[in-house]
Amino acid sequence: MSATELAKVTEAWPPIARAARVLRTKGEYENLVEFLDHLTDEVGEDENHPLASLMDVVG
Repeated sequence: MSATELAKVTEAWPPIARAARVLRTKGEYENLVEFLDHLTDEVGEDENHPLASLMDVVG
């Protein structure tokens, strides 16, 4: 990964980290389950959806 790519990831990470992180509490787990429900509603079974891989990771 180049320095430019790393800079882009660093900038993008804070909002993504809310969905892709180690869960430490029951509340965090419940929030992630709710987020996964929303992702599932959005993505459905469309493997080509831009969020399909995120749904796989979160799931």
